[in-house]
Amino acid sequence: MARRVDEIRDGVELTSLDAPVFDGAGVTKRELLDHLDAVADRMLPALADRPLSVVRARPGQQPFMQKNLPRGAPDWIPTLPVWAESSQRTVHYPVCADRRTLLWFGNQRAIEFHPTLLTAGASTADELVVDLDPPPDGEFRAVVAAAGSVRAALHELGLDAVVKTSGAKGLHLVVPLATPLGIDDAFAATRALCARAAALGPDVATTAFIRADRGGRVFLDPTRAGWATLVAVYSPRARPGLPVSFPVPWDALDDLSPAAVTVRAASGLLGDTDPWRSLRPAPASVPPILLEEGRAIPVPRVQAMHEGKRRKRAREGG
Repeated sequence: MARRVDEIRDGVELTSLDAPVFDGAGVTKRELLDHLDAVADRMLPALADRPLSVVRARPGQQPFMQKNLPRGAPDWIPTLPVWAESSQRTVHYPVCADRRTLLWFGNQRAIEFHPTLLTAGASTADELVVDLDPPPDGEFRAVVAAAGSVRAALHELGLDAVVKTSGAKGLHLVVPLATPLGIDDAFAATRALCARAAALGPDVATTAFIRADRGGRVFLDPTRAGWATLVAVYSPRARPGLPVSFPVPWDALDDLSPAAVTVRAASGLLGDTDPWRSLRPAPASVPPILLEEGRAIPVPRVQAMHEGKRRKRAREGG
């Protein structure tokens, strides 16, 4: 039986538009696609030339992460082959560079769009990223306070950031750089920046990689550099109502309710503007002292692995 096509946009056949995106979403696929279509011109620059992972849903199933381009995808969607050490296989990441690709993914119930921080083939970073992740029961005002500590640390260094909601309960701070950094230096600068911010607000923020050591504080993730991913600006999140990762002026954070910015509201809040571009501060160069500090800080994943082994030996009495 031929499938029923509800609508065609930019040559892409759209189906089941009045069905929910996933069980409990409270949003139809049409509303998801209307949002993606409305923000396409502003969202695509964050996706172009970058390996892309998406969070999709299937009818009757909860959302799941997908990295490889799905079978049966149009041949006009380019891919980037990347060797994955963890799974010992090549992942064929899609690249979303135009409106029809974005619409095709939306029709596949792709809800979240997670590009890499670097473009394909890049060896330097022109931004630093701080991801603020609250504990499951944490309040948003704690995230705002932690973001204030990060900004204070930035100002001490002559830097500044643009801020967006994660689309969940966190915030993302992006620091434009006048002088690009090599990947190792980008990691070092991120580690040092997070450490400085945590020292300014130790009651609300921490860089502890092991969850049990965070003590209910907001985690300043020191690993968002290199080929890490970050949910794209204006991307929905796979939560009830489909909240959106959305730019926010610094002076509006205290009054913000992140869950209120959904696929139904985002385009109306934007109008013809693109705050992700207009709110960006002028790029500045990272002071050498930050790199020196960062190089002296152990790599968090490695440190956590060794600490985990040490704690296991202590529990076993070895």
